[in-house]
Amino acid sequence: MDDAVGPLVPTHWGKVYLAVEFIVLYIIFPTSLYFFRQTFGNRIIPSLVVLGVGCLIILLLDRRFERKKLWNANDFGTHLKRTLKVFLPAVLMVSWIYVLVEPERVLAFPTENTRTWLMVMVLYPVFSVYPQELIFCTFLFHRYRALFPNPTVMIVVSGFTFGLAHLFFANWVAPVMTTVGGILFARTYARSESTLQASVEHGLWGDFIFTLGLGWYFYGGAIT
Repeated sequence: MDDAVGPLVPTHWGKVYLAVEFIVLYIIFPTSLYFFRQTFGNRIIPSLVVLGVGCLIILLLDRRFERKKLWNANDFGTHLKRTLKVFLPAVLMVSWIYVLVEPERVLAFPTENTRTWLMVMVLYPVFSVYPQELIFCTFLFHRYRALFPNPTVMIVVSGFTFGLAHLFFANWVAPVMTTVGGILFARTYARSESTLQASVEHGLWGDFIFTLGLGWYFYGGAIT
């Protein structure tokens, strides 16, 4: 059934198939993980890698997908400047708020467990960030473009599903922050058409969050 693999102009039933698939994969599945969070908590990274590889394989098998989007570095500096214009002032604001709210956790990770922190700084962007951008930007934008032809709607949908996927951390901070972050990353992907570019932005935010001390809210071992 060619309609089921995301044709440029799908038939009515092709859209129905894609809509059901989208609901199952991006809404029902991540929501259901909340009820298995204690079991799933220690399997987050391996699961992301497997899902990311699965999305990558499907994309590579689709002749309509432009493979350049996986590593596109055109206008990298221009897009990075746009990212930093938001990132730098936001870092100051988030840091200030966190210092006031939870001062005991500020910079606790890099100072108390430096070796693990360094490993996270290097490995997190590779094994967590890039697979997430494959799943929530590259794959989602390509496969479900017929459902969300409006770029703004697609960006919001990407951000919403990204936040929804963080419900299983069982705190309000993770889904709220990742919804906002997901919208930023999706906007960068839409502008740059580059998984790499979106991953760089995501990696900056992720490494900052873990360094500051907010990583506790995104740590599988802290799930209750």
